[in-house]
Amino acid sequence: MKKLILSAVLAAMPLAAVADDAKEEALEARHGFYTMLSINMGVLSGMARGEIAYDEEAASTAGSNIEALSRYAAPTLFIEGTAASEMDDSGALPVVWSDRADFTAKHAALGEAAVGAGEAVRGGQGNVGPVVQKLGAACKACHDKFRKPE
Repeated sequence: MKKLILSAVLAAMPLAAVADDAKEEALEARHGFYTMLSINMGVLSGMARGEIAYDEEAASTAGSNIEALSRYAAPTLFIEGTAASEMDDSGALPVVWSDRADFTAKHAALGEAAVGAGEAVRGGQGNVGPVVQKLGAACKACHDKFRKPE
């Protein structure tokens, strides 16, 4: 009987390692996804505030990048066991999993806010601010409920 139990424990160990690897990979992918969003939002918000000189092509590229990123199914990267209380590098609150429908809806709202962003920022610096406000509101709505305060 002891051999059977030991065999079962040993057989399960690689599965636990695979599960931990999946969590680490999901968290790493989330960090990459949100870093890309942040870089592009930084370009647009810098231009909107006048901290970065308005460059129509750079603004359009950043807006288009955000639009493309928002179509990615980022909620799939939030797998069980990757909440802030479960992983050191995570900022996700447990409500991500307990209110998955709202979490997914908030991500969809980012996608809606991003539609046409690459074109909307063309034509002058004055066009960047409204796009940043719209995108920022979508980001904030998700952060307020689903992200651990920094």
